[in-house]
Amino acid sequence: MTSRDRLVETMSELMWERGYADTSPRDVRERSGVGQGSMYHHFPSKRDLALAALERNVADLLPASSELDGEGSSPLARIEAYLMRPRDALKGCKVGRMTQDPQVREDPVLLAPVARAFAQVHLSWANALRAAIDAGELRGDLDADRLAHTLMAVLQGGYVLAIAQQDPGPFDSARAGALDLLRAAAPAAAPDTDVTS
Repeated sequence: MTSRDRLVETMSELMWERGYADTSPRDVRERSGVGQGSMYHHFPSKRDLALAALERNVADLLPASSELDGEGSSPLARIEAYLMRPRDALKGCKVGRMTQDPQVREDPVLLAPVARAFAQVHLSWANALRAAIDAGELRGDLDADRLAHTLMAVLQGGYVLAIAQQDPGPFDSARAGALDLLRAAAPAAAPDTDVTS
């Protein structure tokens, strides 16, 4: 791994743990083992390093959401698998965490990759939900875009609740509740019309 890669990986982890505002260049140098000269050779400022780290965090998030677009199983099965896949609830979302950092929120350059990531994840959710509606797995009167926002909010809100209580239980309950609601949104089974005498 190059010194540049070590810096980006370290900044990525520290921003996830502490946020941007509470991560100093010195923290990054100490944890990465990269010297000050090398750091400033690759990244003239903390903001430049943070932007590279945010891009890395986005790159880590997006392949997972592409599971929603997969093939070979039903759209609803893909939605359920993605919703319930193992996550470290007490660490939260690498990308969502950045929305809580005032310095990221107030900097359009740093916020842009975060907004772009959520837009891409929303599109994956909405496409999968539309596919489930088209396949007859969910009712046709559902709004896939609204439901995509709801499911994203369940995950992000679940992280917040779990971190606040230092217990993954609220995160798991929120996901299970969303799954219950999805299953309840399945079309009613057609009545059995085969009457035998």
